[in-house]
Amino acid sequence: MHNLNLCIDIGNTLLKAALFDHDKLVQKEVFSNEIELVHWAAQHNVQHIIVGSVKEFERELFDAIPKSGTLFVFDGSLRLPIQNKYASPETLGQDRLASVVGAKAQFPGQDCLVIDAGTCVTYDFLSSKGEYLGGAISPGLHLRFKALHQFTAKLPLVEREGKDSLVGSDTESCIRSGVINGLVFEIEKTIAEYRGVYPALQVLMCGGDAPFFESRIKETIFVFPDLVLFGLNHTLLYNAPR
Repeated sequence: MHNLNLCIDIGNTLLKAALFDHDKLVQKEVFSNEIELVHWAAQHNVQHIIVGSVKEFERELFDAIPKSGTLFVFDGSLRLPIQNKYASPETLGQDRLASVVGAKAQFPGQDCLVIDAGTCVTYDFLSSKGEYLGGAISPGLHLRFKALHQFTAKLPLVEREGKDSLVGSDTESCIRSGVINGLVFEIEKTIAEYRGVYPALQVLMCGGDAPFFESRIKETIFVFPDLVLFGLNHTLLYNAPR
């Protein structure tokens, strides 16, 4: 097999890695630590590597992966196929930036709203001109459940799975209704507000909780679980020697 490009997404809790043949996703894996990922990657014919991370990581560890090309780090030093208009780029999460690059790859020349439903729920807007303008950050499902438990005297810690209805019949189902429906209403209202300004808006959702929300959101959305990885790969192709 010819050489493939390796894209690595280091999140708050999990590490994701994907092999791409140009712009085609060939294989994706999820790991609990860097050592597992490196051992897996060493078994493949890798050309270029790109690493995106929301936290500090050991570059030397990934640089040791056998490759015929270059190791890129998704940071401010790389050229991007979009214009970053964020007012404080040094504080911008790299996963947010990678996701809007992925949106541009999926819907070039269109207004896009990317919703990443994970630890936090982030909303990121990319204009049809390819300008990333920013968005919003909100607590995710788990953070909301955890906050109700930690910052009150008697409310229990409730899991996402369980009785889920509009009208809760006990404390546990009331919490679940408030957290889940509250976030659904927030997402739907945010989409509606954006579409009021940008009628042809494309909405893409990614993140660990995206499949959970897919059937609950009444607005038209596209769920792309691997949007960040596609954004990393798109950036790699934009920077790799031709």
